[in-house]
Amino acid sequence: MVWHKAILFLVLSLASLGEAQERTLQPLVVSYSSFTGNRAPLWIAKDLGLYEKYGLDVQLVSIAAGSVSLTALLAGNVHLTTDSSSGVVGAVARGAPIVTVSTNGTLPYQLIAVPSIKSASELKGKIVGSSRIGAGTDFLLRRILSKLSFTPGKDVSLIPTGVSESDKRIQLMFQGKIDATIGESDKVFQFTELSGQKISVLGEPKDFGVPSPGSEINTTRQMLKDHRPRLKAFFMAYSEAIAAGRKNKELAYQVFRKYMRVDNPKLLEFTYRVQFLEAIPAKPYPREDAIQASIEDLRDSTPKLEGRKAAEFFDGSLIKEIDQEGFFTRIEK
Repeated sequence: MVWHKAILFLVLSLASLGEAQERTLQPLVVSYSSFTGNRAPLWIAKDLGLYEKYGLDVQLVSIAAGSVSLTALLAGNVHLTTDSSSGVVGAVARGAPIVTVSTNGTLPYQLIAVPSIKSASELKGKIVGSSRIGAGTDFLLRRILSKLSFTPGKDVSLIPTGVSESDKRIQLMFQGKIDATIGESDKVFQFTELSGQKISVLGEPKDFGVPSPGSEINTTRQMLKDHRPRLKAFFMAYSEAIAAGRKNKELAYQVFRKYMRVDNPKLLEFTYRVQFLEAIPAKPYPREDAIQASIEDLRDSTPKLEGRKAAEFFDGSLIKEIDQEGFFTRIEK
């Protein structure tokens, strides 16, 4: 009887210890705005148990609208968001205590047109469609057109289609409603390589000398001050997930299939190449060039941005600390 009591006590003690260990996991809510390839490290970290490895209980939530996710961040309902730098810059200019601390990498956009247009110079007099005024695609198109010495409303018609999805804007091209637009490269690939439809690819942002837009990872300055160890733990898990995906193609394929519902072998390979090998950086430092470009985009409509520099909007100290500790070298082995 004493023996049975001892066993029962041991079982209950182990159960209590397990519960206590589980309770020590620090909660963190992270939002993302779309199911695209550059979100893969978030999902890999979840599926591999990397968040738990670094002492975190991470909840990933999808919030499509950047304004909504930033509102949730300021309310404390979300601790990290993935949003465009233009949205963050605009919010900070209005007084929001938000800071960019890392990145999901660049979005692999391409300037595309109907087949009859063979070069960017032939866009003169044509209709170019963005998603909406003030959106990332709108600013990106304005930068590209400026580099081409085209003035919207004079040399080209730049119209807001109200359509945020690349594939739906491509359909507008096929319907003859617009002549050109910005499209995500994986969507363009699906039309050209998998469906056999004709699209003229006029170039990527870098071909026109402009920084590619992307998705930056943001928090509040208070969160960074009060919960720095928790955020550091997140970026250790996140960075290890990037390394795991770069080393294991099939692992990346698994999350593409699971979260993005992508199963075509050619599209899997293409998405892996443009995301893990090109767009997502191994060391996810904040992208100063993208933030500076957003400041310049918004300066005319937001006088408070006059004279402001990108350094005021980001803090790369978390990634730098991890880097200086040799973390990236260890996870690459």
